Amino acid sequence: MKQRMPALMAALLLCASALAAAASAPSPYADAEAAVRTAYADYRTALFMTNQKDVAASVGAIAAFRDKWSSLTAAWRKVPPPQYAADPALAKTLATVAAINDEAGRIAAAGDLAKAHEVLEAIRDEIGALRARNGVASFSDRMNAYHEQMEKILLDGYDGFSPSGLARLRDDSAVLAYLAETLAGAKSSLPPDPALDAAIGSIAASVKNLRGALLQGDLARIREAVPALKGPYSKAFLRFG
Repeated sequence: MKQRMPALMAALLLCASALAAAASAPSPYADAEAAVRTAYADYRTALFMTNQKDVAASVGAIAAFRDKWSSLTAAWRKVPPPQYAADPALAKTLATVAAINDEAGRIAAAGDLAKAHEVLEAIRDEIGALRARNGVASFSDRMNAYHEQMEKILLDGYDGFSPSGLARLRDDSAVLAYLAETLAGAKSSLPPDPALDAAIGSIAASVKNLRGALLQGDLARIREAVPALKGPYSKAFLRFG
C-alpha cells in the first residue's frame, strides 16, 4: 500500500488540477452574455440620459454603446456563441440594433432627445426577441416585462380613478406585483450584490405601497403611489437592468 500511495496522490492531484482548470476555463455561453451585459450598460445610460435632456451625455452614451456593439458584432460574426449559433436571424438582429443606435445618435446630436429616446427603446425589443427565440432568459428580460406593465399603469388615467378605473388598476397592479416577484428569482443570472437586493426591494416596496393604498381605498395615496413606481425602477434599471 505504501508503494501505491505516491501514484494515488499523483492521480488525485492531477484530477484536482483538471477540475480547477475546467472551473477557470472561459465559457463561450457565459462570455457572450457578459459581452451583451457590458454593452447594455451603455445602452441603459443612453436611455437614462435622453430622458434627462443632456445632449452631450446622451450622444456620448450612444457612441459608447455603438463601439461595444461593434466589437461584439465583429466577434460573433467570426464565431457565433453557442446559444445563438443556430439562429438564422442573428446577423439581421446585430445589424438592426446597430442601425437603430446610429439613427438615435443622429437624432440626439440634433437635439431631439425625446425622439432619440423613443428610437432607442426599439433596441430593448430586438435584444429581448433575440434571447426569447433562442431560449435565453436574463434579468434584463424580467426588468423589461416589469417596465412594460409599469408604463401601462403610468400612462392609463384609469378614468380619473373612478370606481371602474380603480377596479382595472387593482388588476393591473396585481400583474405588476407578480412581475416584481420574478425579479428576485431572476437575479441569480447576475453576480451577488447587496445593492441589487436593495434595488429589487425598493421596486417591490413601491408596488406594495400602491397595493396597500388600493386596499384602503385611499385616493390621495393612490394618486401619489402610481407615479412613485417610476423612481425605484429607473434607479434599478440604470445600474442593473
